[in-house]
Amino acid sequence: MSPRIEAPDRARVLDRHEHRVVRVVALLGLLLVWEALTRTGWVPALFLPSPLEVIRSGVDMLRSGELLQHVGTSLRRIVLGFALGALGGVVVGLAVGISRLAEAVGNPLIAATFPIPKIALLPLLILWVGIGEASKVAVIMLGVFFPMAINTFTGVRHADPLLIRAAVSFGAGRLSLVRKVLLPAALPMNFAGLRLGAGTSLLLLVAAEMIAASSGIGFLVLNAQNLMETTKLMVGIVLLSILGVCSHWLLGRLERLAIPWKETPS
Repeated sequence: MSPRIEAPDRARVLDRHEHRVVRVVALLGLLLVWEALTRTGWVPALFLPSPLEVIRSGVDMLRSGELLQHVGTSLRRIVLGFALGALGGVVVGLAVGISRLAEAVGNPLIAATFPIPKIALLPLLILWVGIGEASKVAVIMLGVFFPMAINTFTGVRHADPLLIRAAVSFGAGRLSLVRKVLLPAALPMNFAGLRLGAGTSLLLLVAAEMIAASSGIGFLVLNAQNLMETTKLMVGIVLLSILGVCSHWLLGRLERLAIPWKETPS
């Protein structure tokens, strides 16, 4: 039989330290290994340029305006698609969570369409709305919609029944019940859906821009690969990594503001 863990020991086990120094050291270590691989010639510079070369290329692209054009185009697409998908997912998840009729209609439809790879729908979306911005925004929106709808539904269904009964007993109507009880109860799951949606939206953005685009980070990566401009290709990959880290950080800060009573990882 394993020894029993006392309450103070449990608190220490569950305690989370940020270890910021360790994070910085790990990142610097990765950069040093990358630089060492290129300087020693273990990996030819054609296939893996050094971090310094990538930085120089990024600075040159920034000065010429090329980098800002690609980043601005991608940010516009991802922000619009993410916002529309998140809003639609919250609305549908709430409806399915509080209405038996909506659940009877929505659950089978979500179960049938969720497993479809969203990038496989891009050719169909191009046929429906054209090869322009709408198809790219739509595929990102679909990628964010499903995790938001499923997580919102789960959050609503796991709301504390005692709080619901208390609100009803004090005369709360349906709208007041949703706004003051169900939505706050679903917030942790909402932010989990937002984190999943942020990663998915980056994947779909790059795939959509590689298939049908003349600008954007995905187009930059594909075009650099076709021209064997590996340094520019790495600039695009580093940009995607930075966008992923920034979205994770921003959602973490928003979660702390929206749910101050919940301990969230940084």
